Amino acid sequence: MAFKVGRIPYLSCEPFYFAMERRAVLWHEVVPSDLAEAAARGEIDAGPVPLIDCGRLDAQFRFLTGFCLATIHKAGSVMLHAKRPIQELDGARIGIMSGAATSFRLLQIVLALKYQVQPSAFVTLEEPHDAFLAVGNEGLRRRHGVRNFAQRYDLGDEWFRWTNLPFVFARWMVRRSLDAKEVALLEDTLYEGLQDWADGIFRSSDARDELLMHPRDILEYTQGLRYFIGRTEQRAIDLFWNYSDQLKSQ
Repeated sequence: MAFKVGRIPYLSCEPFYFAMERRAVLWHEVVPSDLAEAAARGEIDAGPVPLIDCGRLDAQFRFLTGFCLATIHKAGSVMLHAKRPIQELDGARIGIMSGAATSFRLLQIVLALKYQVQPSAFVTLEEPHDAFLAVGNEGLRRRHGVRNFAQRYDLGDEWFRWTNLPFVFARWMVRRSLDAKEVALLEDTLYEGLQDWADGIFRSSDARDELLMHPRDILEYTQGLRYFIGRTEQRAIDLFWNYSDQLKSQ
C-alpha cells in the first residue's frame, strides 16, 4: 500500500504489527519520542502516537477509532529505579532514557503532585544520577531491579494506586488525507493482528532472551495491557491532561 505506519519496537506494541507484513502494510521503525516528528515530516501516515504528543498533530491527523496502548494496573515496562525512597527524591538528579515521551511526563506528575517532590534536575543516563527512568524493552529487562538502586517503582502502579484508573500511553492517529479504503485496511489489519497475536501467545513456547522473559512472563505482561479505549481510559486521559496543566502552572 502507499501509506506507511510508524512501528515502535517495544514488546507492548508488537500485537499492532503482527498482521501487517502479510497485509502488505509498510512500516518505518521509530522510538516513541520521535514518532510525532516523523509524522509531521511526512515519513509516516499513521501510528501509536505518545499521548503527550497527540495535540501537536491535530491539524494533519485524527484518532483512529479506539485503538490505544494502555495499562490496566501495572505497566511492567515503565520503571523508576532509585537509590532512596521516592518520597526522599527532593533535590535528586534523575536520569531519563531517550524515547520516554509520555512516561517522562507521567513521572513528573507523580513526583510533583502525588509526592510533592521536586528533583534538582532531569539528566541523561550518561550523567551522574540518583534515580533513573527505564521504559519499553529496557524497562522490561530491568524490571526485577538494578544493582545500587535499591528502590523500584512501576509508574503504572503508582498512577493506579493514586487514581484507581488505567494509564493510556499512546493513541493511534492517522493522516486526515489518507484514503478511506486505506484507513479501513489499516483498521482491519490492527484488529487482525491483535487477535492473532493474542491467540499465538497462548501457544508460544519460545523464550525472549533479549528481554529475559519466558512465555509465561510475556503472557502475564501482555494480559496487563489494553489496546482499546473505553470509558475508564477516557477518564484517565482527561485526568492526565488536568494534572499536566497543574504541573505547568506550578
